[in-house]
Amino acid sequence: MIDFKIYNSVRDLPQAWDELPVEDLFLKTPFLKALENSSPTNISTYYVAIFSSEILAGIAIVQRVELYVNDVFRKTSNQFFKRCGKVLISKIVKGNALIVGNLMHTGQHGLYFNSDYLTQEHYLETVSEGLRLLSKQIKAKFNKKIRIIAYKDYFEDDEIHLSEAYFRREKLYKAHVQPNMIFKVRDHWKSPENYVASFNKKYRSRYKTAKKKGADFERKELNLETIKSMSKKLYELYENVSDNAGVNSFKLDSDHFYNLKLQLKENFKVFGYFLNNELVGFYTLILNFDELETYFLGYNQEFQHRYQMYLNMLFDMAFFGIENRFKSVIFARTAMEIKSSIGAKPYPMQIYVKHTNNFIANTVLKLIVKYASPIREWEERHPF
Repeated sequence: MIDFKIYNSVRDLPQAWDELPVEDLFLKTPFLKALENSSPTNISTYYVAIFSSEILAGIAIVQRVELYVNDVFRKTSNQFFKRCGKVLISKIVKGNALIVGNLMHTGQHGLYFNSDYLTQEHYLETVSEGLRLLSKQIKAKFNKKIRIIAYKDYFEDDEIHLSEAYFRREKLYKAHVQPNMIFKVRDHWKSPENYVASFNKKYRSRYKTAKKKGADFERKELNLETIKSMSKKLYELYENVSDNAGVNSFKLDSDHFYNLKLQLKENFKVFGYFLNNELVGFYTLILNFDELETYFLGYNQEFQHRYQMYLNMLFDMAFFGIENRFKSVIFARTAMEIKSSIGAKPYPMQIYVKHTNNFIANTVLKLIVKYASPIREWEERHPF
């Protein structure tokens, strides 16, 4: 017998949750607890546990996203674009969305089931039952209608695509989103020097220029106490980059980095860039089993071009992955061209999405997806 239960808090999850054989830190309770304690104001997370004869056989992370214009459009948004966007959001998207996965991070970090106990078809059908019940609960408690349902982000070879009939029945439209930029660590790269030696002449010269420009930075890993004492400055630097994105569907809580370090301990790293003892930039990493996940970063725009700060950060992240023998470094889906210049390759991703109003045709839905996550033209670089 297949059954499910929805939980509103990590503290209520069954003990067996962390015992599931899934190698994804984003599905484990320490990360989920950190997220719950410092979630963006417009995101609430729910946890679906699926049981087969009382054995925990599958889980799903579902985020309720409340879409507010001021959260979505930042200071840098084009005014005409913002006005059009407000119309679009108020007419079609405004309200609530249910996202199966983690809206705050690129990748499939929302689904797991044990195929010894249930099939993918049974699992997905049960997730759908959970979404329907959750939609009713949100309507009853908050008087909010769920307008968008989406499953994110799946590589082209993900087995979820084999359930085409399920997505068709649920009227979920398959859409392409920007690729995930992934840096595969080669076996013969035993050190950063081996990696740099693999560059062709043009990109080795480019690396030397960036290294020279970034030589003035003092780089330090920040411990829990330092993150807490510098939380205001870290958040200010994060906002510099986040607001510059123009369109974004959330804004981090000011204590987000502190809570992650508190819960994940050595599996979460914060590295600061200092000039004259002043913090002018930082980047964060999540050590996710054999994959290194790059997380949020921030920097003072004034120093970005002069010191090639962002490029130096990308190199430092790659170096960390090589030195600590990770299989790959996940660079996510922004700034794809510069990431490809250090050796990251694009891996196409898809989502499944639907509007709960049947009158909203797929053509309109395609516009929403393109609007929220535009696939930009870019030129891939080949540094090796």
